[in-house]
Amino acid sequence: MTLALTHAHGDRITVAHQGTGTELFAYVYRPEDAWEAPKPYLHPIRTLSGALVTAYRPNDHRWHKGLQLTASHLSGQNLWGGNTYVHGQGYVALPERVGSMAHVAFEEVAADGDRVVIAERLTWHPYDGALWAEEERRIEVCEVDPENGSWSFTWTSAVTNRRAEPLRFGSPTTHGRPAAGYTGLFWRGPRAFRDGRVFTSEAADGDLMGSQATWLAYVGEHDGRDGHATVVFEHAPANDHAGDKGTHPAHWFVRSDPFAAVAPSWAFHEELVLAPADTLTRGYRVTVADGAWDRERVAARLRERAW
Repeated sequence: MTLALTHAHGDRITVAHQGTGTELFAYVYRPEDAWEAPKPYLHPIRTLSGALVTAYRPNDHRWHKGLQLTASHLSGQNLWGGNTYVHGQGYVALPERVGSMAHVAFEEVAADGDRVVIAERLTWHPYDGALWAEEERRIEVCEVDPENGSWSFTWTSAVTNRRAEPLRFGSPTTHGRPAAGYTGLFWRGPRAFRDGRVFTSEAADGDLMGSQATWLAYVGEHDGRDGHATVVFEHAPANDHAGDKGTHPAHWFVRSDPFAAVAPSWAFHEELVLAPADTLTRGYRVTVADGAWDRERVAARLRERAW
């Protein structure tokens, strides 16, 4: 067995690679500050050599916590955390709109060789605590490759609308702010990763905000130690994002200035509407690698690996 799992019940699940002694990630599911829209998250996430690739509660956005599933504008509520964007007013403190995502139970928590599975049930709530959605989440470490200096995990979420009316997923951009289409799975990189290099399966570099591609890579340089890390985000082939502005894959929200952030947005240019009792399923694979990989190396690596 090369992966070890430790479960501190009511708090977090930690996964470590025994060969290197590195804690690869912690899945934290205890409730936190209500203003920050409590929800489970992955932090810290590290490369196989132990380099950190996530940030936690940075002073510019306290609700940014590693890698987490978010909903910045959901039928008038904010499950993202912090201030809410209101067109014509900017970001406004509206605590009565800040909701939460709550852990219910784990269906499976297991480690076997180079694979780890965390299968969880969650509920989504507006500020008043009503039940708006139920989620089935599965996080699975699917590959550990010390020779290549990388490891990968998948994140799949199936969200079912439990309201009697549609759930409307939006973003600041759907509400009037340009180039702010964040919602869905969201990664915040360390402060040192500012001004990192970003490229996709379709473009070698440049301004990729709002672009479409099957994968996106972010390369950052560490503080406190020499070297770089590369984090690659992929859409699962089964993802479906139909709409007037384009179909699968969804549009990327990505920043390298003033901080490192990536989200395969569910609602960049237009709202995504989920009818009552319908289920929205999204899957992603994330690869965490030591070193500054280039576009050719990422593409070659991903071609080797089937979903």
